Amino acid sequence: MASIVIAQTTVDDETKAYEIARGAVEARLTAGAQIDARMTSFYWWKDAVQHEREYRLSFKTTEEKVAALRAWVHEQHPYEVPQWIVLPTAGSSEEYLAWVVKETTTE
Repeated sequence: MASIVIAQTTVDDETKAYEIARGAVEARLTAGAQIDARMTSFYWWKDAVQHEREYRLSFKTTEEKVAALRAWVHEQHPYEVPQWIVLPTAGSSEEYLAWVVKETTTE
């Protein structure tokens, strides 16, 4: 039986966030994508603390699709080193799992 994961990345441009989210859904690499409201991120980059206004994208996909989703997102992503975090899920309903599998299956 397939299992669901939540994959996340961030991007500093709202239009690019929409493009990545919609494109991943259209490519059936994710059943759905969410874009969180703009936030402020602090991080180390090139030996200095940086800060940026960013949008977090969360993708609902299967373990089987997550590698293809990662490759696709990284091709579209403007960052040199995009954030890529994959979170396991627990307790998903069978109906929701079936929906994610159906929507990430290409005919």
